[in-house]
Amino acid sequence: MYGTVMISRSSTPIEVMQALLNEWRTTIGDAAGFVDQRALVTDDGRVVMCVRFRDRAAYEALADHPDQDTWWREKLAPLLEGEVTWIDGDWHDL
Repeated sequence: MYGTVMISRSSTPIEVMQALLNEWRTTIGDAAGFVDQRALVTDDGRVVMCVRFRDRAAYEALADHPDQDTWWREKLAPLLEGEVTWIDGDWHDL
């Protein structure tokens, strides 16, 4: 599996993000090789989101898709504060 970890800050309740991500999953993600996602939300507002795809090709195809860019810019990015850090790579079960 391949995917990304996003690290940012947000004062938006996680339930709002969950609703947006559920919308994303049904309109974009499921057709794009999406496997699963998890979010860690800290007491001080940091959000660490992990998203996995079946393989790197599926992840890169989605990353290059115009609908994904529009969704990111219009829906999720406005809920985040400051710079977002992305870490991409292969997932391994331990």
